[in-house]
Amino acid sequence: MGQLVDGTWTSKSVLVQHDKTGLYFKRESVFRNHISPQAGGEFPAEPGRYHLYCAVACPWAHRATLMRTLKKLEPFVTLTNTFQELGGEGWSFGEEGHIVPGTDRRVRWLHELYTIADPACTTRVTVPTLWDAKTRRIVNNESSELMRMFNTAFAGIAQPSPDYYPEPLRLEIDATNALVLKGVNNAVNGCGYSISQEAYDGSVKLLFETLDSLEARLAQQRYLCGNVETEADWRLFPSLVRFDPCYYVGYKCNLRRLEDYSNLSNYLRELYQQSGIADVCDIAGMKRGVFSKAGPVGSNGIVPIGPSVNYGRPHDRGRVQRRLVAPTRSEN
Repeated sequence: MGQLVDGTWTSKSVLVQHDKTGLYFKRESVFRNHISPQAGGEFPAEPGRYHLYCAVACPWAHRATLMRTLKKLEPFVTLTNTFQELGGEGWSFGEEGHIVPGTDRRVRWLHELYTIADPACTTRVTVPTLWDAKTRRIVNNESSELMRMFNTAFAGIAQPSPDYYPEPLRLEIDATNALVLKGVNNAVNGCGYSISQEAYDGSVKLLFETLDSLEARLAQQRYLCGNVETEADWRLFPSLVRFDPCYYVGYKCNLRRLEDYSNLSNYLRELYQQSGIADVCDIAGMKRGVFSKAGPVGSNGIVPIGPSVNYGRPHDRGRVQRRLVAPTRSEN
């Protein structure tokens, strides 16, 4: 896919993403600043200042768009989706380009925005990326940190909304996040991107063992951390919503479909049917992004018609009373 090396784009394999066994791994993000809810910080929460770059096809970026929706941050964090072009230079804005907020510069590729922020950076160019139009810098491009940032940073100016990282559940949320990251998020990529049979076999075994354990967990409780919905559920959701339409075929995760798991599939539908969530779940767009010739897995560009999914049909999760943590409220 290419990368920036000392501020110059190259398609050569410099920043490798496979270990010596052929197993794919995700490199660390390099921009790790944070929005502060207090005035006076380097990146204070303010309206009209921050812009989020994502991509419909990317599950990591989906985390950020989901939390932006759940926390009602659309008035405070604007959004642009990028996409892949065959023979392109990473994430693209298309031929018309994009005016970088806070500047009059029109760019074609997301990596050009990275070098505005840091002209000498060496990094993979990834989504989600959060841009600050005031300082003309990248705040952060680590999806897990953006989720947590969105959960609290705008509490003083945004509408009241649930707290998805409540103090009493933080240890359990963190442990569940670690399980999901290794056993689902990264294991799916290990199935799709690894370049040896050994690495693929290990990844697919880990993936379905983890799905089996989550299925058993959801037989006993409504959400991953009990009867309250948390950040952990929304970190798992992007992988689940893509599983049957994208991963089952494209990433060779074809031991079982998600539909074969009663609890996981019902749980997925409950989350999907929350207000605003379907609007940021473009299933057809996800499939186009995965199976296009410019997509992340080998493909001839033909998008398969199935498996069909219907996330709008009824679920059975109402048997457990749904409770949310008390909302965080704006301070006057």
